Amino acid sequence: MYSITTPISFLRTAKKFFKRHPELKERFRDVITLLQKNPHDPSLKLHVLDGKLAGLQAVRLSYKYRMTLLIKLSRKNITLLDIGSHDDVYR
Repeated sequence: MYSITTPISFLRTAKKFFKRHPELKERFRDVITLLQKNPHDPSLKLHVLDGKLAGLQAVRLSYKYRMTLLIKLSRKNITLLDIGSHDDVYR
Protein backbone atom coordinates (compact mmCIF):
# COMPACT_ATOMS: atom_id res chain seq x y z
CA MET A 1 0.00 0.00 0.00
CA TYR A 2 1.31 3.45 -0.94
CA SER A 3 1.07 6.46 1.34
CA ILE A 4 -0.24 9.77 0.00
CA THR A 5 1.42 13.09 0.86
CA THR A 6 -0.38 16.37 0.25
CA PRO A 7 1.72 19.52 0.55
CA ILE A 8 -0.06 22.72 1.63
CA SER A 9 0.23 24.13 -1.90
CA PHE A 10 -1.73 21.15 -3.26
CA LEU A 11 -4.39 21.49 -0.55
CA ARG A 12 -4.92 25.17 -1.45
CA THR A 13 -5.20 24.40 -5.16
CA ALA A 14 -7.50 21.42 -4.52
CA LYS A 15 -9.81 23.51 -2.32
CA LYS A 16 -10.27 26.06 -5.12
CA PHE A 17 -10.60 23.32 -7.73
CA PHE A 18 -13.33 21.43 -5.86
CA LYS A 19 -15.21 24.64 -5.13
CA ARG A 20 -15.53 25.06 -8.92
CA HIS A 21 -15.97 21.32 -9.67
CA PRO A 22 -17.76 19.60 -6.76
CA GLU A 23 -18.92 16.84 -9.11
CA LEU A 24 -15.32 15.53 -9.28
CA LYS A 25 -14.90 14.93 -5.52
CA GLU A 26 -16.11 11.34 -5.71
CA ARG A 27 -13.88 10.60 -8.71
CA PHE A 28 -10.94 12.12 -6.79
CA ARG A 29 -11.61 9.76 -3.85
CA ASP A 30 -11.70 6.81 -6.25
CA VAL A 31 -8.41 7.87 -7.85
CA ILE A 32 -6.73 8.24 -4.45
CA THR A 33 -7.94 4.79 -3.40
CA LEU A 34 -6.59 3.25 -6.60
CA LEU A 35 -3.28 5.10 -6.25
CA GLN A 36 -2.84 3.75 -2.74
CA LYS A 37 -3.56 0.18 -3.82
CA ASN A 38 -1.79 0.14 -7.19
CA PRO A 39 -0.58 3.31 -8.92
CA HIS A 40 -0.07 1.35 -12.14
CA ASP A 41 -3.74 0.34 -12.45
CA PRO A 42 -4.61 0.87 -16.15
CA SER A 43 -7.80 2.78 -15.34
CA LEU A 44 -5.71 5.62 -13.86
CA LYS A 45 -4.01 6.29 -17.19
CA LEU A 46 -0.78 7.06 -15.30
CA HIS A 47 1.78 8.56 -17.66
CA VAL A 48 5.25 10.03 -17.36
CA LEU A 49 5.69 13.70 -18.20
CA ASP A 50 8.55 15.28 -20.09
CA GLY A 51 9.86 18.76 -20.75
CA LYS A 52 9.88 21.05 -17.73
CA LEU A 53 7.76 18.50 -15.82
CA ALA A 54 10.19 15.64 -16.45
CA GLY A 55 10.37 13.24 -13.53
CA LEU A 56 6.70 13.70 -12.67
CA GLN A 57 3.69 11.63 -13.58
CA ALA A 58 0.05 12.47 -14.12
CA VAL A 59 -3.27 10.70 -13.81
CA ARG A 60 -6.65 11.54 -15.27
CA LEU A 61 -9.55 12.66 -13.16
CA SER A 62 -11.64 13.03 -16.31
CA TYR A 63 -11.04 13.73 -19.97
CA LYS A 64 -10.49 17.42 -19.20
CA TYR A 65 -8.91 17.36 -15.74
CA ARG A 66 -5.56 15.98 -14.55
CA MET A 67 -3.58 15.58 -11.36
CA THR A 68 0.23 15.65 -11.36
CA LEU A 69 2.13 13.63 -8.83
CA LEU A 70 5.52 12.38 -7.83
CA ILE A 71 5.78 8.67 -7.10
CA LYS A 72 8.72 7.38 -5.10
CA LEU A 73 8.51 3.64 -5.66
CA SER A 74 11.34 2.76 -3.30
CA ARG A 75 9.55 4.41 -0.38
CA LYS A 76 6.02 3.58 -1.54
CA ASN A 77 5.12 7.25 -1.29
CA ILE A 78 3.00 9.38 -3.64
CA THR A 79 3.13 13.17 -3.37
CA LEU A 80 0.22 15.04 -4.95
CA LEU A 81 1.50 18.20 -6.60
CA ASP A 82 -1.22 19.83 -8.70
CA ILE A 83 -4.80 19.40 -9.84
CA GLY A 84 -6.64 21.24 -12.58
CA SER A 85 -7.48 21.36 -16.24
CA HIS A 86 -5.15 19.80 -18.76
CA ASP A 87 -3.79 23.21 -19.79
CA ASP A 88 -3.40 24.46 -16.20
CA VAL A 89 -1.56 21.39 -14.94
CA TYR A 90 0.81 21.16 -17.92
CA ARG A 91 1.68 24.87 -18.01
